[in-house]
This record gives sequence, structure tokens and C-alpha cells, in this order.
Amino acid sequence: MNKKVVFFDIDGTLLNDEKKLPGSTKNAIRELQNQGVYVAIATGRAPFMFKDLRDELGINSYISFNGSYVVFENEMVDHKPLTTNELIKLEDAAQKLSHSMVFLDHIGATSNREEDPYVSEGMGSLKLPYPSYDPYAYKTKNVYQALLFCEEHEELSYRDSHSHFDYIRWHPYSMDVIPSGGSKALGIKSLLKHLSITPEHAYAFGDALNDLEMLQFVGTGVAMGNGMDEAKAVAKFVTKTVDEDGILHGLHHVGLLK
Repeated sequence: MNKKVVFFDIDGTLLNDEKKLPGSTKNAIRELQNQGVYVAIATGRAPFMFKDLRDELGINSYISFNGSYVVFENEMVDHKPLTTNELIKLEDAAQKLSHSMVFLDHIGATSNREEDPYVSEGMGSLKLPYPSYDPYAYKTKNVYQALLFCEEHEELSYRDSHSHFDYIRWHPYSMDVIPSGGSKALGIKSLLKHLSITPEHAYAFGDALNDLEMLQFVGTGVAMGNGMDEAKAVAKFVTKTVDEDGILHGLHHVGLLK
């Protein structure tokens, strides 16, 4: 029998809008693991942001930073940090427009401003504290993802003038900054190679713009009922919402659970 693996996004997929994990989802993942199905997380979050969730679910492998940091059984197997020189240029442009930035590695986050309501709102939506203030730390360490805080109508100048990076909006006030061409799909490709599993035997559950490539890359992409229309359009199946036991329902529908 071919080994199978399921990748789960976090926000809007494993967790509901209140960042709560439904009991049905936790039980479904435990049953998958008991049946020998490999389970991994695929998220835009940094590893330190979801350690408690990994511990609760017993998951030790994950795609983080939208594909830029790949871990198998608690060991990093692939990573793609942002180019420091280009990041310095981007941060300088953001400073001139009074737009804050947050810089993330696998351990923690730093901000280039001590106070910003957009940063507070964005990080607060993830139930996370305001990052520590250190405007220069990003120049001397690997940064796997940055957060650029601006509104949608202000983002075009970055996309046009700093095309060395890709930008994925995840909040009305913030965008993820990732390596050009980066995606969860590339991280999944790397982990599948490590596991000697083909995309045909991979499944993914997601709901948002940063899940589109992932949902299309795996053999079976499942969009959440609460997901964005773009995600539903590229998925092979649309399940119920998080709070309607969408994970459990989807796993039954694709035949991974009886």
C-alpha cells in the first residue's frame, strides 16, 4: 500500500476564527495517525507561533513560512531565507512610507517600530503579542518571512519596485513577504521528496490565498467551506466549515477515514 500524507493549513482550517481547535478535528487527526497516514502542517506562520498546536496534535513535521522552512520529525530538511540586501532595500522603502515591518525567523519575531496600531491589530488577530523592538536584528540573521503592514491600496508600489519578493495579503493591514516564486507547494514538494511520496498520494486542506498552489499541487486538494472563493475554485472538493466539522467531513469524503 502506498504511504499517504495529509497537509493541514492552520488559520481557517485547523482553527476557527476564534483560533480554537474543534474536538472533531483533533480526534480525526489522531485517527489518521493511528491508521498510519502521515500528518503534517502547512502554514504561513513561523514555527514558534504554533508549537503548542503541534504538541497538542502530536505533529512533528511541517511546512512553515509559506514553504520557506521545512521540518521533518523536528529536523530542518530545507530552508530558503529572504535575501538580506533586498530586504534592506524593502525596509528602507517601507520606512519612507511610514509602513512598519516585522521580521521572522524560526525562533522569534522583531519589529522595526515600537508602536503601530496596524501591527497590534494584525498580530492580535493571531492571538500573538506585539513583537520585540529591534530595528537592526534582521540584518544579521536568517529571515524566512517578513510582514509588511500597509493597506491594500498601498501595496502596488512594493510589488512593482521590489519584485525580488512575492507578497501575499493575509490581513487588511498586512502582507506576507516571501522569496519570489515561493509557496507552500514548493515546501511540500521538498518534504514529499524526503518521504519518497508522490503528489498523487498527498492531500491538503486549506482556505486562503496562500493555499492555492498547495491545493493544486497535491493529488487531492480540499477547500474549507469557510474558505475564499479562489481556494474553492482550485480545490477538488469543498468541505464544510471549520465549526461544522469540516476536517472530519472532508477526510470521510476523500476516503481517508471510514
